[in-house]
Amino acid sequence: MSGAERGPSGRAGGGDDRRPAAGDRAKEHWLVRPVSLRRIKIVSVIVLALTVLPDLFVEQHAAFGVEDAFGFYAAYGFLACVAMVLVAKALGAALKRGDRYYD
Repeated sequence: MSGAERGPSGRAGGGDDRRPAAGDRAKEHWLVRPVSLRRIKIVSVIVLALTVLPDLFVEQHAAFGVEDAFGFYAAYGFLACVAMVLVAKALGAALKRGDRYYD
């Protein structure tokens, strides 16, 4: 079989099978395993919730009334992060050059 008949994985058949077989699960990196990903998500949500809880016990000295709302700074930070990602995507689309730009 020539190299042209092989798929991107280098195996015959042309399929791009990047997931290991069931017997090879032990060789799979721990960050790729579905169980580990689920645990990471759960722990992340718990940690994020715990960072908002002190807002209940700390006295706020807000300059504006909306800052007194529970979780305001967490929501503000999240929305600012989303805005930065959207602006970066828009800039990337506006500044993108064609594939043949430097030829």
